[in-house]
Amino acid sequence: MDFIITEVVKGIKQLYNQDVEESLISIQDTRKEFEGQATIVVFPIVRFSKKSPEQTANDLGVYLVANLEVVTAFNVVKGFLNLSITNAYWMDLFNSDLLKPDYGTIPSNGKKVMVEYSSPNTNKPLHLGHVRNNLLGYSVSELLKASGSEVYKVNLVNDRGIHICKSMLAWQKWGNGETPLSSGLKGDHLVGKYYVIFDKEYKKEIEALKITGQTEDEAKKNAPLIREAQAMLLAWESGDEEVISLWKTMNGWVYEGFAVTYKNLGVDFDKYYYESNTYLLGKDTVDEGLAKGVFFKKEDGSVWIDLTADGLDQKLVLRADGTSVYITQDLGTAQMKYDDFQMDESIYVVGNEQDYHFKVLFLILDKLGKSWAKGLYHLSYGMVDLPSGKMKSREGTVVDADDLIAEMVATAKQKTEALGKVEHFSEEERESLYYKIGMGALKYFLLKVEPKKRLLFDPAESIDFQGNTGPFIQYTHARIKSLLSKAGFEEGQKVDNQIELSVTEVEMIILLAKYPSEIAAAAKTFSPASLANYIYEVAKMFNKFYHEIPPIVKEEDEQIKQHRLNLSWVTANILKSGMRILGIEVPERM
Repeated sequence: MDFIITEVVKGIKQLYNQDVEESLISIQDTRKEFEGQATIVVFPIVRFSKKSPEQTANDLGVYLVANLEVVTAFNVVKGFLNLSITNAYWMDLFNSDLLKPDYGTIPSNGKKVMVEYSSPNTNKPLHLGHVRNNLLGYSVSELLKASGSEVYKVNLVNDRGIHICKSMLAWQKWGNGETPLSSGLKGDHLVGKYYVIFDKEYKKEIEALKITGQTEDEAKKNAPLIREAQAMLLAWESGDEEVISLWKTMNGWVYEGFAVTYKNLGVDFDKYYYESNTYLLGKDTVDEGLAKGVFFKKEDGSVWIDLTADGLDQKLVLRADGTSVYITQDLGTAQMKYDDFQMDESIYVVGNEQDYHFKVLFLILDKLGKSWAKGLYHLSYGMVDLPSGKMKSREGTVVDADDLIAEMVATAKQKTEALGKVEHFSEEERESLYYKIGMGALKYFLLKVEPKKRLLFDPAESIDFQGNTGPFIQYTHARIKSLLSKAGFEEGQKVDNQIELSVTEVEMIILLAKYPSEIAAAAKTFSPASLANYIYEVAKMFNKFYHEIPPIVKEEDEQIKQHRLNLSWVTANILKSGMRILGIEVPERM
């Protein structure tokens, strides 16, 4: 619609002898209750016309009808000029752009972007919160790729610290040599089991010490188990061979378990960073900050930064004994990642409980003069809640990812079989379909909500073949593929630009034509939600079109039939492409 904006600028010059910038003119879709397809907002123009909004809109409407062949009529509603555009214009747009096999592909923008997501601890399985994290990180990565960026997906694994030692110590004491092979448990579940055992035994020791007169805090510090775990951490840090060997073995079990979960979630990574390799980083950055006067040292030798002038507080960056705090290693890791990839932007997908941490981290890097600090972004997301009693976890507190995936697939199987449409599928085809529907429901439900919002996830509600759900979009795609197959559709056959279009067909073309700009807008805001809801609108529009027109396969006018099949084909392609960006597979048949 840029050509209309250009003509409006010419019209203002001719009508009012005023020069205006094209950026002042905005066009939006005409509201459904009014005639037309394109609406010009007139209010910013009245200061040049010196007339009322209605008079200004009328002047411009008359001018555009006289000077643009594609504008056939107009109507004015207050300060809005609604334009009716010829069918031929929409058909020309459809044939020249939307029918291209690579429609929706955006050329490279030369930008390098890193997306860091998942970031699990190696003492327990991935849980429901990790599921949202992984799906967000993966879909944002795919969005950025689709918008023309070169993307690096990275995973910073928290593989060291007291929490790891707790699992290791409990396994040493009560494991009796148990392994994933001997127990039949996934490695991450086995290690998580011993983390839970540690916690139970530790609480028993705390209660026993409290009976002897110690306070809660004293008992927590003095319990033999926590002291042993702390001693094990010191042994790990000093390179004790036996402790390091056990650490490598148990982390190996966890990584094998994570790999299965990541595969089932459909996510991947280009590079892994491990905290065991990065936890000593950042001390050079602290020295650099001291030399630049960005940091200051207190009398006890601890190093701080004063951010009170920025509305924050004073922040410790190095302890008095010279040991790191989290922010220290994050400073060092940020530098290392930039040295490795020289990316223009770096996105951290981390829950909103870390909002303050990232404000501080980015501000410090900016004050240190890091040229790349302006490209850092915290993609903050809210928690995921489940309706009470809908699912139980093994420990009764946190729902782990594997249980959730299994439940989604089982629910998909139950609901699909109840519809009775898979009798002609082989067993292998059925299992594949249940997985696609279950995972499509889970991913779409979590991604259609803006990341910052906390959400309530109901597994049963998400698997619905009607409404704003993944299965509804998947079913729409399968319906189109079935239609194209029955009609013997052949790609690439354009039809005459002069054929008559229904109102719904024009609406469809307008909606489908937005696909590249929807990708660009969603990538700009790092929000898969806007793309997900656009895809739903496309699926909904197709179903309206499908129910309003006579059966396409019985249409006798070959031009109309071909055009409607072309419309269906483009719709299917956009549904498949858009859902792929979200990490969701769409079945060819359901």
